[in-house]
Amino acid sequence: MYNILVIDDEQAIGMLLTKVLSKYGYRVETALDGLEGIRKFDESDFDMVITDIRMPGLDGNGVIKHIRESKKRLTPVVGLSGTPWLIDKKSFDAVLSKPSSIKTIIDTVSSNMRHH
Repeated sequence: MYNILVIDDEQAIGMLLTKVLSKYGYRVETALDGLEGIRKFDESDFDMVITDIRMPGLDGNGVIKHIRESKKRLTPVVGLSGTPWLIDKKSFDAVLSKPSSIKTIIDTVSSNMRHH
């Protein structure tokens, strides 16, 4: 079973992604901001991170910078944004717009998951 960390300051988005991804066999942990997200990322092993871009405090760009500078820098990271055209796509493995269909979410996660 793959472990996914979802970081989003909107609790409803985290709950929705948890429900959808769990239904497809993924284990999901959530964080409500970037600082909590990088703490959980550093303390556990995740097969993927899905992070909102615009959050108060440490945003998704800060999260990806931390991940890419860590020992686990190859962890796939999917950016999540209501304004996906503003994302620096070079750092992210994929970008999901808010809202996205369940099929798009599952397809994006499965195609970017590093199988080990």
